Amino acid sequence: MAMESQPCMTLVCPETKPPAQTPSDSGPGLATHLVTQAAVRLRILALLYAFVFFMAAYLPALMFERARLLSHPLNWVPGTIAIAVALLVAAVTKSSRVSLPAAMTIGHLFLIVSSYGIAASEFLDPTYFNPNGHIWMGLSWVAVWVLLFTVVVPTSPKKTVTAALLAVSAVPVMVRIVLATRLTSLHVNGMQFFFGLVFPYLLVVMMAYVGARVVYALGKEVTRARELGSYRLVERLGQGGMGEVWRAQHRMLARPAAIKLIRSAITGNGNGAASVEMRRRFEREAQATASLRSPHTVSLFDFGVADDGTFYYVMELLEGLTAEAMVQRYGELPFERAIYVLRQICHSLSEADAYGLVHRDIKPANIFLCRYGQEFDFVKVLDFGLVTALNEEPSGSSGLTREYSIHGTPAFISPEQALGLSHLDGRADIYATGCVAYWLLTGQLVFTAATPMESLLHHAHTVPIPPSKRTELRIPPALDGLVMACLAKSPADRPQSAAELSRQLGEIAGADRWTEVKAREWWAIHEPSLVSNGRFRTPTPRS
Repeated sequence: MAMESQPCMTLVCPETKPPAQTPSDSGPGLATHLVTQAAVRLRILALLYAFVFFMAAYLPALMFERARLLSHPLNWVPGTIAIAVALLVAAVTKSSRVSLPAAMTIGHLFLIVSSYGIAASEFLDPTYFNPNGHIWMGLSWVAVWVLLFTVVVPTSPKKTVTAALLAVSAVPVMVRIVLATRLTSLHVNGMQFFFGLVFPYLLVVMMAYVGARVVYALGKEVTRARELGSYRLVERLGQGGMGEVWRAQHRMLARPAAIKLIRSAITGNGNGAASVEMRRRFEREAQATASLRSPHTVSLFDFGVADDGTFYYVMELLEGLTAEAMVQRYGELPFERAIYVLRQICHSLSEADAYGLVHRDIKPANIFLCRYGQEFDFVKVLDFGLVTALNEEPSGSSGLTREYSIHGTPAFISPEQALGLSHLDGRADIYATGCVAYWLLTGQLVFTAATPMESLLHHAHTVPIPPSKRTELRIPPALDGLVMACLAKSPADRPQSAAELSRQLGEIAGADRWTEVKAREWWAIHEPSLVSNGRFRTPTPRS
């Protein structure tokens, strides 16, 4: 089964511009997620403008009135320029070099220029005026465009009014140009001009302002709704089968954090509220996880249950690469580095085993390699224990949904989990650690399958190929045999604890060749931004 087949969530910063610098023109009440998506919305709107303009103004004319369209440049030049500007805006805003404030400024200018493009295409055509001496009545497409733009690309009410006024001015300005250049014999008095071509567009601006005020007020409500305890949700980092991970900010402290939200549909009793039993289990498991002190277990700061029954827990925000992304990006690891990583995983698992905690979802996406202070290749095990708490079936109950009747990721699941056995111990995590070792050493899964069920059957019954047979890199026979021992079908045939596995890894010849100095040198070459200033961002991986 391909690594991409199962979604997961990690506490990884995505490769996007940080949302910390909200553009000043967004207004303090505008929801952060609306602001951070402004460039994407603007790009989509620019492409939509170009497409609709061509389909509405040029395609019918090219099919049925080509001679009239091409008879004079004024019939096609303004629209062509407007479409070209829209495509240019779409291309410019796609670049990651364009900051969010710059994108918002481009958006305001585009609204004005595009409105003049519409007005020029409409009113430079004399058919828009009645030959009997009456001014053409009705709203231009400019009105539709201005209202659509101010909703799709929201900004502060003040900025909305300014941009909308300049945009709708295209209609009276363009008509004045037509009248002044005598492109029509129509004579218009002041009252006709105002009520026919000015007043209706003032009403449009008023509607745009009301819309901006509504979005502004909703932004405040969304901001309040996105506050969990002392934390405010800032940016979604990833989502998966159980819920979402968000970058969060404490209202008083400067330190950022990551919050995982567990969907109430998973933990609820059918009406969206968390059951009493599930709440108790979550609290008990969160307390146990928070008590873990291994530096290689991700730190849990806080946890709770929102009013809608959504469980959430607050964890340290890490910057670096998951083991999944590391291998996908740079290839398999030399055996000494793999041992270096695996022993840190064992450090986390060993402490948890002493507390009777079983992770049950050890996989490369939950193994995080990062800079931690001045150390590199520092491993953090993510999602510890909480997977067990949220998926265990309470005694005497009928269980949770079928979707979660078998827990874990099929590509890294132990035979006893694949067979649905009720009692699991730390040796299930030893098997999964063997799968992770296989991935680190070969860049491949232990078993490749077309479906999750096929993968489960392989883990339950198929003898794996030794990792040394699936890579050109050297793997010592002792390490090759130890990985195969971790992948034994019977728990009794595996190393019986994480501490025992760590000890055996440390006894392999060459295990001490990978050092902190080599780790720092590797990161300095491959991810220099992390070494220089500690700030590193990478896409949220999938597994």
